[in-house]
Amino acid sequence: MLLLAHRGASADAPENTLEAFAEAVRQGADGVELDAMVCGSGEVVVCHDERLDRLAGQPWEVRTTPWWKLSRADVGTPLGFAPARIPLLEEVLDALPEHFLVNIELKCDRFDDGGLAAGVARLLRERDLSGRVVVSSFNPLCLFRLAEVAPTLRRGFLIDPDKPWALQAYALSPLVSSHSVHPFHEACTPERVTAWNDAGLRVAAWTVDDPRRARELRDLGVSYLITNRPGRVREALR
Repeated sequence: MLLLAHRGASADAPENTLEAFAEAVRQGADGVELDAMVCGSGEVVVCHDERLDRLAGQPWEVRTTPWWKLSRADVGTPLGFAPARIPLLEEVLDALPEHFLVNIELKCDRFDDGGLAAGVARLLRERDLSGRVVVSSFNPLCLFRLAEVAPTLRRGFLIDPDKPWALQAYALSPLVSSHSVHPFHEACTPERVTAWNDAGLRVAAWTVDDPRRARELRDLGVSYLITNRPGRVREALR
């Protein structure tokens, strides 16, 4: 089972920043999970929230704010860390070690993704990273678009625990997942994990910081464990 640091090692550094990804490397993660969205000037940035109220104390909406302005936001101090900034996806891809697996979540809940899927595909193609990237999303339309522009990229459907299970797991996931399925860890039962593995899909469970639960999921056959504390979980799994 591979450990993916959730938004980087986000328990110990500001989430989705270069500092958090560097901390994931230091803690011995196998890769990272990160969030990608398009900002107001068209660049693909690494950020989870649609607005920066929580992260930076600013009412800015990412999709309508240009990169020059977003780059000045301090997304470290409001979370209790040293000052940090929102990075571009290309910066993160260039900074990560060559052996790292990268799970890029496409963050978009609208019909029109503003060029997000195409932009991510272009960056991955330019850097020849398809072999170590999995692209996931709660939005099946994003994964459909990704399949159209980059059919060989590995795709994984994120299952929302607040939406009907059967529709997502048995109808949408088989249509858009080419590599993996990404359920909340509490949805990972022995029967479900076995069925997914038998169907040729890897399971990426999120978000697990409890060592005991991590061991249970490893024993069930989960392939990727997404955690805020990769160092602590790594030590427990030893």
